[in-house]
Amino acid sequence: MGDDLGDEWWKHEGNSDASEVEEIEEKQPTEKLNKQTKTGKKRSLTEKPPKAKKKKKTEQKECLVPQEKKQNDGDKSTNTKKRKRKKTITDVLASSEPKPGCPADLQNLVTQYFSDKRSVIELEELKLQDSCFLASNDLTHSLSSYLKEICPKWAKIQKQHTDKSSVVLLIVCSSALRTIELIKQLTTFKGEAKVLKLFAKHIKVEEQVKLLQKGITHIGVGTPGRLCALIEREGLNIQALRYLVLDWNWRDQKRRRMVDIPEVKLDFLRLLDSGILKGCKESKIKIGLF
Repeated sequence: MGDDLGDEWWKHEGNSDASEVEEIEEKQPTEKLNKQTKTGKKRSLTEKPPKAKKKKKTEQKECLVPQEKKQNDGDKSTNTKKRKRKKTITDVLASSEPKPGCPADLQNLVTQYFSDKRSVIELEELKLQDSCFLASNDLTHSLSSYLKEICPKWAKIQKQHTDKSSVVLLIVCSSALRTIELIKQLTTFKGEAKVLKLFAKHIKVEEQVKLLQKGITHIGVGTPGRLCALIEREGLNIQALRYLVLDWNWRDQKRRRMVDIPEVKLDFLRLLDSGILKGCKESKIKIGLF
């Protein structure tokens, strides 16, 4: 049988195997190519962009940065122009002409301060009549000449005063330095009257209480804060007080009056509320604006 088939029998019988081998060999290069193309695509996705492109982007950014800075600088300049500096008390007072104080100024200050602290009926009680006020300084008087005008019988009044821990005349000012200045200006008015400085700088409250108890004091010159402390500790009695003179028109280096300084203003209103307004309503105390 084998001889009849000849030598080529294996070629026909093995055709199927040979074709399979050929098909496998044909598939392998195609698969390799597909894999290469796929991996090539993956590499192209994962690969970083060339340096030239980076330079272009950075150049574009560099071009944009100064423009943005210019815009931001422009915005800042416009914002600074829009923001106007708030006017201080000094600016307002410097632009306004100095006017002498009047009783209405004091009355308005009292009503504004107590408007949210007292009832309507209590606010009506705080209103002072014109008879409670002395003549106001028209900015032409010195302290001595002003006191001579409002207290023409001072020599007689000071002789009648014999109570300790009290004064007949009380002058209220904004600072210790101003207190000393005003005491110097009293030389032509006070006569034989004893004057006591009542401020907090370098002087303790206890020392001032002892000085008031030690002898008879006719005139007291001081700051609102220390005067309030003395009245609260009963070191200063206002039962004998007849004249309250306010250093209303004087201005410091910043052109501020006594009532323009927040701390002094609050202490001053406390002082008025410590019995002085009540004494004015009872016609015992009269107020003068120097």
